[in-house]
Amino acid sequence: MRPIGIDLFAGAGGLSLGFEQAGFDIAAAVEIDPVHCAAHKFNFPKTAIIPISVEGLSAKQIREAAGIGDSPVDCVFGGAPCQGFSLIGHRAFDDPRNKLVLDFVRIVSDLKARTFVFENVKGLTVGKHKAFLKELVAAFDAVGYDVRMPWKVLNAGYFGTPQFRERLILFGCRKGEALPEYPNPLTNLSGRKQPIAGLFDGPNCMDALGDLPNADRFQTLVDSDVVKTMNFAKPSAYAAGLRCLTNSAWHFGYVREWDPSFLTSSARTGHTEISRRRFAETEPGSVEPISRFFKLPKDGVSNTLRAGTDGARGAFTSPRPIHYRYDRCVTVREMARLHGFPDWFRFNVTKWHGARQIGNAVPPPLARAIAEEVMKALGVQPTRPEQTLSLGEDALLSLGLSGAAEYFGVKAPPSRRDQKSGVKKRKQIDIERERLAGQVAYG
Repeated sequence: MRPIGIDLFAGAGGLSLGFEQAGFDIAAAVEIDPVHCAAHKFNFPKTAIIPISVEGLSAKQIREAAGIGDSPVDCVFGGAPCQGFSLIGHRAFDDPRNKLVLDFVRIVSDLKARTFVFENVKGLTVGKHKAFLKELVAAFDAVGYDVRMPWKVLNAGYFGTPQFRERLILFGCRKGEALPEYPNPLTNLSGRKQPIAGLFDGPNCMDALGDLPNADRFQTLVDSDVVKTMNFAKPSAYAAGLRCLTNSAWHFGYVREWDPSFLTSSARTGHTEISRRRFAETEPGSVEPISRFFKLPKDGVSNTLRAGTDGARGAFTSPRPIHYRYDRCVTVREMARLHGFPDWFRFNVTKWHGARQIGNAVPPPLARAIAEEVMKALGVQPTRPEQTLSLGEDALLSLGLSGAAEYFGVKAPPSRRDQKSGVKKRKQIDIERERLAGQVAYG
């Protein structure tokens, strides 16, 4: 029997995918954003979606939704938002903005999870924020959990991902269980100085993107994010894995039924000729001075892909890097390749939601390396499932905030983007801002 994992603050499912590939069954995913819930449901049809906040959510509710009864929960994992930090004379957990972190601790304890993985930004490990981490470790200790010390920041680039991306990872277990170890680096960061002796270079940007056809060649992608084509070039070993062309591509995860002749998540972005000229003139590995967009180096790795803000905070799109070969920003699918998502994995059809879902996610190759260490600590030998899964309905990926909330029967979080007047105003501001930067993005 495969071990059971529960994903809190699941987003579209970067951690879910990595844990599944390591041999876990993801019984439930808790996520308050219904657009992310829809993407998760599409990609993980066996997983119970709990489309509400963790605040007040009980272990009983999770077990009932997941249909696991009294079965042991082997790992709870996720990254709770941390917004309030310690000040002199104050405790970080006295800040109400950190309530979600305490809910993470509470749910781990109430589920009697054998292990947990808490991931977050590297910034929690520096300066005054260290006091927050110390309080978090103490909170776990108080409910009967040990934490692997010292904590570590892991870079996805050292785990087979063509991206420089650092995340804090905390491992924990119930007292008396075995604590997971931190994984050792698997690959070097391609194109970076001071490589680790004995490791192979990891994939670079050309390895990740070189086989994908140029989205600008397809008129269909002006109004859609998907087109049928067989115009894929010969893939690198990295890309072949993401296209599921290798024997080990599925790892210990469920095989999905999908059609590899479709190029998905590839809606085009319109750029002015002035922007394209500036992009073309920008040296790879440097920042274009007006837009401040990073241009990918073909023999190096991407900068950290970020999520932007959600609708409640203004719906700002985080800049996507410039392609190393084409004078345009990368597509959502190209972002997914840089993040380690396989090509069968789909995102919301809009560039804003799709890029946000990737930027919020833990790269699956890093998540898999983390989950493999949890499996070792649990003493479980991973097995490959025999069942093949059908992906969800395509309509799930077209749902906006209001539509997704209606689908899941929840109240939509406040969003200026999904309000007609707000969208119009936001678009006018975006167009003016991008005009000043010399770039106009359509759609």
